[in-house]
Amino acid sequence: MVDQEQELSSVVDNDDLVEADDDLEDVVDDDEDDADGDEEDGEEEDLSSLEEEGEIAADYIEGLLDIADLDGDIDMDVEGDRAVVSVVGATLDELVGDDGEVLEALQELTRLAVHRRTGSRARLMLDVGGFRAQRRTELAELGRSVAAEVSRTGEPKKLRAMSPFERKIIHDAVALAGLRSESEGEEPNRRVVVFPAG
Repeated sequence: MVDQEQELSSVVDNDDLVEADDDLEDVVDDDEDDADGDEEDGEEEDLSSLEEEGEIAADYIEGLLDIADLDGDIDMDVEGDRAVVSVVGATLDELVGDDGEVLEALQELTRLAVHRRTGSRARLMLDVGGFRAQRRTELAELGRSVAAEVSRTGEPKKLRAMSPFERKIIHDAVALAGLRSESEGEEPNRRVVVFPAG
């Protein structure tokens, strides 16, 4: 046992231990100083992580465009609490598909690619050729007209099956009209039901 202590003391100098202890105190002091700016740092970290998600997604989509030999420019943005990656170009209809089905699949693949690199679930949104922006306008109008119809007739109205993106827009439009809506069913047949007030 004495041999082990001598061996240990020859490896570690007491002065080194004091310096390491002082360094540890400096780190603890720095952490306490940083606690005041945690809220601001949290917002900056959130923005930074969303920008990172956008960059990873843009790289992934750019690789897919290269493989498919499609031209398109990629724009990245942060809207609220999600990264938004938009692909704009003249020949991108095949990336949208019927009713945006291909776009939904590409978005899920892109989210998986981001998750694989970051280790955290991505809520990013992918738009191709302005499809989602146009669809958002159309769905908001549909939500308003269905809300008006339900208010007039007093009867609930069940809409066709929609993606989560589409249902959210309908729910928001119905809520703005002062009515209540719910989603029912299982994916991919989940749909919005609009109920009269009261």
